[in-house]
Amino acid sequence: MPEGHSIHRLARQFGDVFAGERLAVSSPQGRFAAGAALLDGHTMVHASAHGKHLFLHFEHALVLHVHLGLYGAWDFGGDSQFRGTSSIGAPRRVGERELPGGTGSSTDGPGNDAAPAEYAGPPAPVGAVRVRLVSDHGWADLRGATTCAAITDAEAAAVLDRLGPDPLHNTCGSRDDFIRRVLAKRTPLATLLMDQKVIAGVGNVYRAEVLFRGRIDPLLPGRALTADAAGLLWDDTAAVMADGVRDGRIITTTAGFWTRSGHLPPGEEAHFVYRRHGQPCRVCGTPVALAEHGARKLYWCPSCQQPV
Repeated sequence: MPEGHSIHRLARQFGDVFAGERLAVSSPQGRFAAGAALLDGHTMVHASAHGKHLFLHFEHALVLHVHLGLYGAWDFGGDSQFRGTSSIGAPRRVGERELPGGTGSSTDGPGNDAAPAEYAGPPAPVGAVRVRLVSDHGWADLRGATTCAAITDAEAAAVLDRLGPDPLHNTCGSRDDFIRRVLAKRTPLATLLMDQKVIAGVGNVYRAEVLFRGRIDPLLPGRALTADAAGLLWDDTAAVMADGVRDGRIITTTAGFWTRSGHLPPGEEAHFVYRRHGQPCRVCGTPVALAEHGARKLYWCPSCQQPV
């Protein structure tokens, strides 16, 4: 499932390419036909994200609310004025790629530097396109999302009320809110970091990596942390997620662990423990452990993250 950094990148991209634009909204698949009719012909004012939820706000006080879930993804394309990532969504399907001119679709091969063809409008829909947004300069198609709904501003506020603080909206108040929520629970931290009512936007990768970076036992109850330790956990989560927004990838290792110089490491060197079970810990050499926890795979180093 895309984690919070990807959804914030989506919000930024929608703001860049569609804010202030009157959009044609349709549902080629048909499942969102009624919602599309409510939004069609209206101007998108701005886009926002909180955790794994995307909100596209229109001028008539309606909002397109999208949660990608496990399989959802957006594809983008357009003319030379429509720049940005061609696809953002489910990592197992497309990940996200920066293509010249932002005119590529998810079927473009990596490293395609060919000049884009002259823009002649959006292509015919391929597959189950839940919703299509079209401006004068480009288009966006959504497939496979768990949630796709046209809701009111009040309903969008109600969604936010059900979520915990988002580290990418990093304020003193959100930090204090996270500390309060964590210290109130006997639940293991491995569970709490995946609970969107405790902290919004963290998924399985960030969960494993920030616990390792903090040398924290994943099974430690939330209330066993000190307030200072909980605050540091929030700070590090906010920092690595902000890096993810910048880089378009989750990278939690530092340059000292990379075998090549440059801005970004190869994929196999991007994480400390995630998907590295059985391999030596990058710090101490102990084999990385793997267990099922809350129906998800949990990775950690038994030596670096020993119980207190």
